Amino acid sequence: MEHIYLFFVIALLILAVADLVVGVGNDAVNFLNSAIGAKVAPFYFILSVAALGVFVGATFSSGMMEIARSGIFNPDQFFFSEVMVIFLAVMITDMILLDVFNTFGMPTSTTVSIVFEILGAAVAISLVKIMGSSDNLSDIGNYINTARALAIISGILLSVVIAFTVGSLVQYLTRLLFTFNYERRIPYLGAFWGSLAVTSIIYFLLVKGASGASFMTPEFLTWIGSNTPKLLAYSFVGFAIFFQFLIMVFRTNILRIIVLIGTFSLAMAFAGNDLVNFIGVPLAGLESYKLFINDPSINPDTFTMESLLQPVQTPTYLLLLAGLVMVLALFFSKKSRSVTKTEVDLARQSEGDERFSSSLLARNIVRMGIDANKGIQRILPEPVQRFLKKRFDLSLYKRRKRMKRDTASFDQLRASVNLFVASILIALATSLKLPLSTTYVTFMVAMGTSLSDKAWGRESAVYRVTGVITVIGGWFFTAFAAFSCAFLIALLISWGGVTAAVIAIIAAFLVVARTTLLHRRRTRREQQGKWENLPVNGDNVLKQCKQDIVGTLEESSRLYKGVLVALMDEKRKSMRKSLGQIRELNIRTKDLKRSAYFTLKKLEEDSIDSGHYYVQILDYLREIAHSLTYIAEPSYEYIDNNHPPLHDEQISDLKALNRKVSSVFSGSLSIIREADFDLIPALIKDQREALAQLQQMKKKQIRMIKAEMVGTRNSMMYFNLLSESKNLLLFTVNMIKSHRDFLVLNRISAGE
Repeated sequence: MEHIYLFFVIALLILAVADLVVGVGNDAVNFLNSAIGAKVAPFYFILSVAALGVFVGATFSSGMMEIARSGIFNPDQFFFSEVMVIFLAVMITDMILLDVFNTFGMPTSTTVSIVFEILGAAVAISLVKIMGSSDNLSDIGNYINTARALAIISGILLSVVIAFTVGSLVQYLTRLLFTFNYERRIPYLGAFWGSLAVTSIIYFLLVKGASGASFMTPEFLTWIGSNTPKLLAYSFVGFAIFFQFLIMVFRTNILRIIVLIGTFSLAMAFAGNDLVNFIGVPLAGLESYKLFINDPSINPDTFTMESLLQPVQTPTYLLLLAGLVMVLALFFSKKSRSVTKTEVDLARQSEGDERFSSSLLARNIVRMGIDANKGIQRILPEPVQRFLKKRFDLSLYKRRKRMKRDTASFDQLRASVNLFVASILIALATSLKLPLSTTYVTFMVAMGTSLSDKAWGRESAVYRVTGVITVIGGWFFTAFAAFSCAFLIALLISWGGVTAAVIAIIAAFLVVARTTLLHRRRTRREQQGKWENLPVNGDNVLKQCKQDIVGTLEESSRLYKGVLVALMDEKRKSMRKSLGQIRELNIRTKDLKRSAYFTLKKLEEDSIDSGHYYVQILDYLREIAHSLTYIAEPSYEYIDNNHPPLHDEQISDLKALNRKVSSVFSGSLSIIREADFDLIPALIKDQREALAQLQQMKKKQIRMIKAEMVGTRNSMMYFNLLSESKNLLLFTVNMIKSHRDFLVLNRISAGE
């Protein structure tokens, strides 16, 4: 029997490592977004500062360990076998849930997920116990700590509102004081501001960090608690003098120091607070197993777990080992960058490619905001309006950003506000013993500061608001999904034993593998047409344009042939696969066209004329993808509805047409690759032959209709295929001509 529970413990420890990896992927956004968004240092330097914070913070463990053991359920009401099922269900669910959120770049709370997973699994096992005893559903309160769960939910709701409100207010007042041209005021106000920010972060570290350190003595913690005001006062004065010295003598950028210190402190707090979200449950399972094997006479189905009610101090070496895993995950996890990118994009000052579309709720919220702003303007005196407009003038900021080719998403002043406001709020809540999520606080502070900074202008507000609503909705979905999934898995393991546990673990790792492949494909697609690492000039636009054309033509030729073959052979699965790939091609060409505005905005002055042809080429790429879609969708619908197969004459003609279209595609690719535009007349000849073939096929179809050889559905689909094939040929050749003009104009501009 003990071999079964040894397997459970080993599975828990393996899942703990996997959970640490996916957990860092989600929570990295808490401490990376401000430094990365403001670009205060190279990316890997920021990661190194955060990694140091994570490693140091790994020696700090807060009261969340007790939540894993006894904060949500009453362990003395459960037997050893039941507790192990609860723990295993929690870890399987946590790994799946966090990985799915990471894959889609959605920040969520590891604290909330672990709490509701424990709640869901404990409720499931409680119901099993109730059904096997004389108890009824009203007795479930004997097993579950419902008061704690309700306190956490209320804390979440409250923290979301408070964080957004305080972040907005502080950023508004800060911008009034410094304006967007803050560099002029830093020599006079920078020392005060830096000292205020760093002192608040120190307060955060004292309250949030030191109280949970595994090596801190009770006496030293008592001394810190009684001397906190004095420590903060000395810190404020000392840092103010030190920062003023740095500014006057070394011209130091104080904001850069603030942001890096804040990054370190939040990373440390994350490791100290959230580390136990990932290892608390496995360690509780390990301790339970040790108690079980100490006495061979113990029956796992009658051995109650009162021991989990006792406080525990996790060994420092285990925390450091977990911290090492988190540091490695921080450097190598691609998904953590997707989660960070979501928050940075929602908070960025400039316009850009918006990830989220508009929604009815977002449109109504933006409309109400515009109306409220108009109402306030009617009330405010004209001099006050002029003063506020001057303090929030973005023209100089935009001009300087454009001249310096600054790619930061927002300035360092806002980044410092994000960090010290989040630090203060988390520290205050911790000192008052109020439950909250660090993810929710840092995210909502960032959203509040971006709102006050007018980052959500009329151009992007509806998309940003939709994004925020989506993320917040995801938070509540986290609680629901965590509870439901853990509930079901706990029931399955309870009923199915080891077999069900093995299946659940394998399924969890398969989900992670699947989402990793999905994330990799999406990341590769998003990188196409990006300009982060290249100066945007005529030569680079030309190179990128050539890559886009070649890639689109190669894929279009393959997909066109695939659709025709699937249609002729009535292969529904092949057609569905081709249709999916065509839709992906549509998304890529749409992204290319959407990025044209930002590419053109960055083009050198001498490359403006070439930009016209660049836009024209993107238009043709988009139309080619559209034509393929309009061919594939009706064809798939025709097969899917089990309509009659194509007539032999139609199949013969489609094979001939495919050869003609393939010839046009291959000729186009040769011209682009070799830049030999003398081949265009031959290409046009191939195009005309293909168009003539299409005309003959239309006439044949009309004769077949008159002879009643084909039905209505066949004719509608077939005529549509011929019409879109014609468009495909026209757009392809026109694109080649535009590319020729584009290349020629660039050569003239370069003086070749």
